[in-house]
Amino acid sequence: MKRLGSLMLPASLFGFLLVLIPESPRWLMKVGRRAEAETILVRVGGRSAADKELRQIEDSLNQEEGKFSELFTSGYRRALVIGVAMAVICQFCGINAIMYYAPVIFKSIGAGRDAAFSQTVSIGVVNLLFTFVAVWLVDKAGRKALLVAGSAVQVIALTAVGIMFEKGIGGIWLLVFIMMFTAAFASAMGPVVWIVISEIFPTKIRGRAMSLAVLILWTSTYTVSQTFPMLMEAIGNAKTFWIYALCSLVGLIFIAAVVPETKGKTLEEIEQYWLRKK
Repeated sequence: MKRLGSLMLPASLFGFLLVLIPESPRWLMKVGRRAEAETILVRVGGRSAADKELRQIEDSLNQEEGKFSELFTSGYRRALVIGVAMAVICQFCGINAIMYYAPVIFKSIGAGRDAAFSQTVSIGVVNLLFTFVAVWLVDKAGRKALLVAGSAVQVIALTAVGIMFEKGIGGIWLLVFIMMFTAAFASAMGPVVWIVISEIFPTKIRGRAMSLAVLILWTSTYTVSQTFPMLMEAIGNAKTFWIYALCSLVGLIFIAAVVPETKGKTLEEIEQYWLRKK
């Protein structure tokens, strides 16, 4: 009960901070509150950028609301494939296998109960800290560059974790490579995928497209969490983590070859990018 009660603090803080977040300028424009939208855009990007953004928002709002069938038309279909693939990739690297089963993982290599618990806490701290690294880098390095770098580190770290299990090596080195993987995920794939799938879809179909992508993401999360114990029992820890490393490698290749860079582009510019890809 005390553990559940302790969650009230971050939940309350989150609720308080939500009050400080301004409404989306697009939503404000949609409901006729142009002055408020203009104020927010000026505060964020300056007068000239705000005027340009307001015109683009007006143009996009004048379009008819998209239908679900439009997700599968040429141009938009490419965006949908990328969004769904990114949702799958970010989960099939095995992050939630580690987050959910970390004590089991460490105990399987010989760690005691207290050691397994302290190592699990260390992973949680790394996950938190490196999320702030993503916040710091995402608009400096760019979405694609950050995803490519993070995926590359994931491949290295997960391969090394598999080797640790294959050789029966636990202790500090296993913890180091798992933390390395967690840091790479938290600073790139974890938060940046959410940014990318919120930016790549045109305004008129964004709600439907995002709903589908997020449904696939959470389905992938459930799949990984349910299959991890089965994989450990069926093929062992080493091969399980090598499968996750292979998934990260596939993700790295996919991101490098297909995913566009959305840094510095408005949603309307991204929409025109997809239309040119027809």
